[in-house]
Amino acid sequence: MTLEGQRTTRSAYPAEIVIVMLLSLGQSAIWSLVRLTATLTDGKPLASHTATLNAPLSPRPYLDLTYQLLNIFFDLVPVALAWYLLRRDDMNPGRDLGIDLRRPGFDAGWGAALAAGIGIPGLLLVYTALQLGISAQIVPSALQPYWWAVPVLILSAIQNAVLEEVLVVGYLITRLRQLSVSVPAIIACSAVLRGSYHLYQGFGGFIGNVVMGVIFALFYLRTKRVMPLIVAHSLLDITAFVGYELLPDSWLGWLHP
Repeated sequence: MTLEGQRTTRSAYPAEIVIVMLLSLGQSAIWSLVRLTATLTDGKPLASHTATLNAPLSPRPYLDLTYQLLNIFFDLVPVALAWYLLRRDDMNPGRDLGIDLRRPGFDAGWGAALAAGIGIPGLLLVYTALQLGISAQIVPSALQPYWWAVPVLILSAIQNAVLEEVLVVGYLITRLRQLSVSVPAIIACSAVLRGSYHLYQGFGGFIGNVVMGVIFALFYLRTKRVMPLIVAHSLLDITAFVGYELLPDSWLGWLHP
């Protein structure tokens, strides 16, 4: 690509970022803000509302399974779009963003460490937010106990991890750096975006995910690898989704004060 062509392409990055985000997590952020506003203005305490992360989509088991799998597939299309756009600019997203299998030990080790370091304090934050009344009651899974429920929850967790970490960390930070945005502003953009599409959970979900976003952005800027973040996010969501599905209700009472 010529220098003039690079300049022309770079000038299109702001519009490109807006389009990619509005097709994916930016859209989710807007809907979350609307849902939170509706919740705060209906006259009921925030803590009396429920935020369901994996809801049934049909009372018919195999139709529900079909809907769940289609949702997972189509939610990953924006990742394919971002990957294509980076490749168009003569980048290798797998190598340049660290989304590959070149360092499995590093990725697994740091992924597990990040999951533990974020997950344990995260439970305390969820409990505190519920007690303070600044968070909705979170239901990680409301699926019926069909044979496919746990595999679908695992796939859903991995899809969330790939979608969020590739777009909010790998793609967004790459584009903002190409636009010469300052490092503090890059971290703030990535972290606030991550928090914004969790606003439907209440202010506790927003705060927790902003903190997670800062940590993940700093980790990526230092290591240039998204894969450990995908591992960490997958572990966090698999634990939450599958644990909620399988653990007895008596163990989960703290989620519903």
